[in-house]
Amino acid sequence: MSTGYLYHEIFGWHDTGTFVGDMPSDPGAGLQPFQNYENAETKRRIHELIVVSGLIDELVRIAPRLATDAELELVHTRDHIARIKRESSTRLGGDGGDLTTPFARGGYEIAALAAGGAIELLEAVLSGRVTTGYALIRPPGHHAIAERGMGYCIFSNLAVAIANAKAKRAGKLRVVAVDWDVHHGNGTESIFLDDKDVLTISLHQDRLYPHDTGDLDVVGVGTNINIPLPPGTGNGGYSYAFDEVVIPAIRKFKPDVITVASGFDSSFLDPLGRMMITASGYATLTAKLMAVADEVCGGKLMMTHEGGYNAVYTPFCGLFVLQELVGKKKLSDPFAHGNEYPGQESKPHERAVVDRARDLLANL
Repeated sequence: MSTGYLYHEIFGWHDTGTFVGDMPSDPGAGLQPFQNYENAETKRRIHELIVVSGLIDELVRIAPRLATDAELELVHTRDHIARIKRESSTRLGGDGGDLTTPFARGGYEIAALAAGGAIELLEAVLSGRVTTGYALIRPPGHHAIAERGMGYCIFSNLAVAIANAKAKRAGKLRVVAVDWDVHHGNGTESIFLDDKDVLTISLHQDRLYPHDTGDLDVVGVGTNINIPLPPGTGNGGYSYAFDEVVIPAIRKFKPDVITVASGFDSSFLDPLGRMMITASGYATLTAKLMAVADEVCGGKLMMTHEGGYNAVYTPFCGLFVLQELVGKKKLSDPFAHGNEYPGQESKPHERAVVDRARDLLANL
């Protein structure tokens, strides 16, 4: 078994400007210029920790490439692609489409490289070049919908990769897309909501972002499962959701490959979420997916990076996922005290949500 790894330094050059978190600076409102929540630090530091730990020597490097217009058009409208390309060529760049997704000159090329990187890694997994893989790409993708970007996402990277893999195989490919980012994977959901061959499962903090998506009753043609977890859900609650819903759904669906939209903003130290997962919690969820992948699809498991905004702790979450994929531990978690925080066990109100989501397995 081998693990692919895709990263390029230019992903750190995606420039989101001097936003005040997710708002433009405004002296009249007291908004002092600072930086965008979505900046290069967490991703760059994940990569550097992978290198410094020595785990890089255990990985098969996969090179990214630019996604073509034709590849992007399998998911996005021509108008959206053309507008991003046009604004990217201007001196000051543009915005993904919601006025909170800024990019600088050259933003189109970096976003196309992220989408193309996802395509390349998924193909490496499907072809057997590697068994598992992690694409540490930026900008993220799981919020982007067909006609516009949003929530820091310009193109829907994972959806573009899945759509192209399906097209290459004349549609004869069954895919599961699990999203453990703290925010609802609304973009991936909207793109595949009517596709019986793509099972989308999103575990997210209820109504965090977007505020009007991610509910249990959105099922599409029966292959969409939302698990809107209450704030404060920790390792125990997420493990319960995996054991009761995610893993049984994958077994029942019998995919050819499992994919993951991997956001580490569900961690207990992230500034944008109120969840409690630790690095070892992410490793446990990864192990569960690897085990079911071995059962149903020859171990094929591929992940694309999404959120995670604590530059100190996010790198350890990423490292622990990759250590699990590789099967070798290089470093321990210096913040392991989070595993002992109150609330890490599954709680009745969390299990109640998961139990309602379990009823959706009947749709598969």
